[in-house]
Amino acid sequence: MKQDDIFSKPLKPVEPFEFNETVVNVFDDMISRSVPGYREIIHRQAQLAETFYQPNTRIYDLGCSNGNFGIRLCEEMGKKPFEMIAADNSMPMIDAYRKRLQNFSNHHRITLTCCDIQNVNIENASVVVINFTLQYLPIAERDDLVRRIYKGLIPGGILLLSEKIMHMDNALDQLQQEFYYRFKKENGYSELEISQKRDALENVLIPETIEIHRQRMTRAGFTRMDIWHKWFNFTSMIAVKKVKGQGESRQ
Repeated sequence: MKQDDIFSKPLKPVEPFEFNETVVNVFDDMISRSVPGYREIIHRQAQLAETFYQPNTRIYDLGCSNGNFGIRLCEEMGKKPFEMIAADNSMPMIDAYRKRLQNFSNHHRITLTCCDIQNVNIENASVVVINFTLQYLPIAERDDLVRRIYKGLIPGGILLLSEKIMHMDNALDQLQQEFYYRFKKENGYSELEISQKRDALENVLIPETIEIHRQRMTRAGFTRMDIWHKWFNFTSMIAVKKVKGQGESRQ
């Protein structure tokens, strides 16, 4: 795993952040040191996907990056048959994912596609995963994506969403930011790296509040939602599509 030192030297100007080959080469180090509990989130999501996956349906990983969820899912599913479509708009990410998949006997169960996730046709899905990706879409387009996910899920299917968030209360929002920067410093990032990464992400990554995410999922049709993981300004949620005629049970 190559160490992330992209922002370790002064950059003039600091270019907007993008998932190019430079980022891909250090991605695993970057995300592990930048997203609290990342490995735990991926691990539990794979277990949730295995639990909720229904035979002859699909799993979708929208914004799949270099395949951390997919690789963990392959391990979790073992010999159990499944079908997954993994999409990302970064070709370097897809290339890295494809190379990693070759080490798994069930790699043929995952179809990789390089495209804008808004153009993915979601249908017959029992699991849809969006990890730290919705935050990069224009806010005006987020409702439509979640609506299409809900429509494409079968009854009892789930949406697993992880995002960086903000807080409605300014003081609590500032507290979350302060502890996040403390987390990054503890993981070896300098003040310069933190500052330049923040500048690179400005107007590229736009977080929202948990309340807004809940409202969006409710508008899409979800009635069962929960926060199963939260660390200050990072959260993971699960939303379940209601089973018709059986109340709120997924059985």
